[in-house]
Amino acid sequence: MTNLFAARSQMAMSLAFHIIFAAIGIGLPLLMVIAEGLWLRTRQDVYLTLAKRWAKGAAILFAVGAVSGTVLSFELGLLWPGFMRYAGAIIGMPFSLEGFAFFTEGIFLGIYLYGWDRVAPRVHWLAGIVVAFSGMVSGLFVVAANSWMNHPSGFEILNGLPVHIDPIAAMFNPGWFAESLHMTLAAYLATAAVVVGIHAFALLRDRANLFHRRALAIALAVMAPTAVLQPISGDINARLAATTQPAKLAAFEGQFQTQRGAPLRIGGLPDPNAGVVRYAIEIPYGLSLLAFHDPNAVVTGLDAFPRDLWPPTQVVHPAFDIMVGSGTLLMAVGLLAVFLAWRRRRLPDGRWMLWLLTACSPFGFIAVEAGWVVTEVGRQPWVVYGILRTADAVSPVPGLVVPFVTFTLLYLFLAVVLIYLLRREVIASPRILERTGTTPRPEAGPRPAEGGHAA
Repeated sequence: MTNLFAARSQMAMSLAFHIIFAAIGIGLPLLMVIAEGLWLRTRQDVYLTLAKRWAKGAAILFAVGAVSGTVLSFELGLLWPGFMRYAGAIIGMPFSLEGFAFFTEGIFLGIYLYGWDRVAPRVHWLAGIVVAFSGMVSGLFVVAANSWMNHPSGFEILNGLPVHIDPIAAMFNPGWFAESLHMTLAAYLATAAVVVGIHAFALLRDRANLFHRRALAIALAVMAPTAVLQPISGDINARLAATTQPAKLAAFEGQFQTQRGAPLRIGGLPDPNAGVVRYAIEIPYGLSLLAFHDPNAVVTGLDAFPRDLWPPTQVVHPAFDIMVGSGTLLMAVGLLAVFLAWRRRRLPDGRWMLWLLTACSPFGFIAVEAGWVVTEVGRQPWVVYGILRTADAVSPVPGLVVPFVTFTLLYLFLAVVLIYLLRREVIASPRILERTGTTPRPEAGPRPAEGGHAA
C-alpha cells in the first residue's frame, strides 16, 4: 500500500463515516423543532414526547460526529501538508466560521437538552431553532471549502504560489451555491427518510401507537418536498460541472468522446481502454439536453484531456448512477405518499405503503455516500482542480498504513457503540394510544400550565 493510497483510503473512510453524522446534525434538529412547535400550538403531549426523543438522538449523534469531525481536522494537516501549505490561507475563513457555528450548535443544544424545566417554552423552542440553523450553517461553511477545491477562485498565482488572496471571493466561489443547496437538501432528505423508515416499521408492529404515527407524518412532511427539490439542485450542479469541470462530467456520464447530441447513459460498465460503456441504456441526446438544455449541444469527452488527467470512470460512473437512482426512488415514493395523503385525507398507512417506506429508508444515505464519491473521486487526480495534484499534496512521512488501520478500528468501535445506543433508544419508544392520546409521564414530564415552563 503506497503512501498516497493509504492517505486517500483513510480520508475516504473518515469522510464516509463523518458525513452521516454531519447530515443528521443538519436534518434531525429540524424534525425536533417541528415537533416542539406543534406541541406549543396544540399542547398534545405526543409532540412533546417526540421532541424529547429526537433531542436524545441528536445529542448522541452530535457527540460521535464531534469525535469524527475532530479526527478529520487533524487528518487534513497530518495526511495532506502540501494541500494545507498551499490552500490554508485561502480556505481558513470557512473552516474558522464552521468552528463558530459548531460551538454555537453545541451551546444551544446544551440549553435545549437541559432547559426543559428551566426556561419558558417559547424560549426553549427558539434555542432549538438556533441548533437547527447553526447545524445547517456549519454544513454550508464546510461545503464552501470543498466547493473551492472544485472551483478555485479568490487568488492569483505568482511563481507557483497563491498571492493577493480574497477569502470572501474564495468562500463564495462559483460552485458554492449549487453545492451548498444540493448538500443541505440531501441532509434533510436522508435524515427524514431514515426517520420515516424507523417509524413506518414500528407502525407495522403497533398500528395504534400515536407516537409513531405523528413521527411518521412529520418526517414525511420533510422528506416529500426535499425529495422533489433534490433533482432540481442536482441539475444545477450537473450544468455547472459541464462548464467548469468537463472532465468530471464526462467521467460520471461515461462520455469518452467529444460529441454533439451526446446520449445519456444509464448503468453499464465503463471500459476506458476501449472508450465505451458496455451494457448501458442510452437515451439519445439526453446528456446534451440535461447539461446544456440543448439536444444538439457539444459535450466535451475525456478524449479532450491527457490520459493521466482522467478521473477513474469505473468508480465515478457507477457511483453517479447509484446517487441518481436512489434520489429518483425517494422522489417517486415521496410523491406517492403525498398523493395518497391528499386522496385519502389521512396518513398513508397501508401495510404495503409502510413496507415500501421501510425498504426505501436507507437510500437517502446511500445517495449521500455515492454523491461524495462522485464529487471527490470525480475531481481526481486533482486535490485543487486544475492547480494542485493529490499526489503532490500527500505527506512524505512513511508508514501511513498504520494510522489508516488504527482509525478504521476506531470507527468500527464507534459504530458498534452508536448502534447499541440508538437501538436502545428506538426499542424504548413510548406507546401512546391513538384513542386517548395519553403519554407515559416519565417521557413527557409534568404538564405545564398555560404560559408556564415546559416539562
